[in-house]
Amino acid sequence: MDLSTKIVSLHFKLIQNNMLVFTKKSELGVFLEPLIKQKKAIGFVPTMGALHNGHLSLIKESIKNNQVTVASIFVNPTQFNKKEDLENYPRTLESDLSMLQGASCDIAFIPSIEEIYADTVGANHFEFDGLEIQMEGKFRKGHFNGVGTIVKKLFEIVTPTNAYFGEKDFQQLQIIRKMVQKNQLPVSVIGCPTFREKNGLAMSSRNQLLSGKEKEEAAIIYKILHEVKQLIDKKSIEMINSWVAAQFDKNPLFELEYFVIADEDTLIPASTISSNKNYRAFIAVHAGEVRLIDTTAL
Repeated sequence: MDLSTKIVSLHFKLIQNNMLVFTKKSELGVFLEPLIKQKKAIGFVPTMGALHNGHLSLIKESIKNNQVTVASIFVNPTQFNKKEDLENYPRTLESDLSMLQGASCDIAFIPSIEEIYADTVGANHFEFDGLEIQMEGKFRKGHFNGVGTIVKKLFEIVTPTNAYFGEKDFQQLQIIRKMVQKNQLPVSVIGCPTFREKNGLAMSSRNQLLSGKEKEEAAIIYKILHEVKQLIDKKSIEMINSWVAAQFDKNPLFELEYFVIADEDTLIPASTISSNKNYRAFIAVHAGEVRLIDTTAL
């Protein structure tokens, strides 16, 4: 099949609500090359699979604003700090592909570890101007070098016009923006609102690992963030920090890892609130072996 036939085939498959699946970066590159030359807008949603409606909301946003949408599914080993976390990460490829197809995604890219890293599975070192040492960086050493490595590799393979990320992982979002800026990559990084369960719990692939009771009770995370939003103009940050800690002291199902109110741009924890800055509350909680994070703008 020549390239022109492939392009016609793409448009036909779009109409048929079908999807092309690639496992090799070279084949994906050959397919995308004429679209890039025609200056078609390519939207990209990188994922680690175990898809949920939050991921699909990113796909929908991409479809709305681009002519072609690519989603990747790749469980990236270099961003896991613990071997058991990598091993236990949910893998639901058949379901994932079905969900992408149902969402009218045009292309799925599902490379192997060897396809991405060849013979050397390792992370590159990045300078993120201090964004990486806050919050997640304190508890997951090297995590953001792994994130930067895989996202840069995927950007170079897909060469997207726009890339979409959920704001639940807001620190990651800011770090990817910094990586794009420092490497002068020609892609717009777009943050999309956190998608939530009916009880307010931020949708996450890790939610699949929660028991029914844990998932139900995890609504406390969003409720606390919502209350913090009401308290920010009434109480000091020190008082709010103490109040949040006390809420988890009363709940044996969850262990608070951190709660931080930080400058939205620098991610530096705040001790007071200034009217000329934007702030966010960030939280990480353990439910048994499952780690949950969330954030909200204040």
